[in-house]
Amino acid sequence: MDLNFGFMAEYWPIFLRGALVTLELSFFGVALGTVLGVLFALMRISRFWPVKFLASTYIEIIRGTPMLVQIFIIHYGLTGFGINLPPFISGVVALTINSSAYMAEVFRAGIEAIDRGQTEAARSLGLSRGMALRYIVLPQAFRNMLPAIGNEFIIIIKDSSLISVIGIAELMYNARTVQSVTFSPMEPLLIACALYFIMTFTLSRLLAVLERKLRS
Repeated sequence: MDLNFGFMAEYWPIFLRGALVTLELSFFGVALGTVLGVLFALMRISRFWPVKFLASTYIEIIRGTPMLVQIFIIHYGLTGFGINLPPFISGVVALTINSSAYMAEVFRAGIEAIDRGQTEAARSLGLSRGMALRYIVLPQAFRNMLPAIGNEFIIIIKDSSLISVIGIAELMYNARTVQSVTFSPMEPLLIACALYFIMTFTLSRLLAVLERKLRS
């Protein structure tokens, strides 16, 4: 099969816009997911069992169900309760909820990896439990968690292609649009693959540099 990428002269702005929307979705999904993830991680390590049970249930349900189902529930299922979210907001909410469950486990593991003796030493110096967590535990935990956080960001960039099912003009959606217009079955998908790889590989390299700086 001969490949012809001549259509790119006309359609490259569509791919570029799709890639930017993909990055926007991923950024908001990971940023908000990180905030929620920290909250659920703290709830999961709480000594108050109802709070711990609530966080554990949320994390297990979200991690144990397909993201595609979560997207459909948020965008189409909630309309039954009178909640009609715009497609972009639905996409961000779906990515945030999915990301927060995985981030919660990353943060929980990172926090529990820090020696309890450091918290006890901070408490003996007069710091409250919250201050010890904020100033002693979390900075060290974050450094250890950085590779896992980077992996989650890369996964979210790739999983954001699922958001195309609710009509958001992200990269995968635009690639399929170009497919239908140019009647090219393979080439638009190869362009989309290349752009996803450029985004994830660049992010991976940047995180590696940041990790080296934090360890030096």
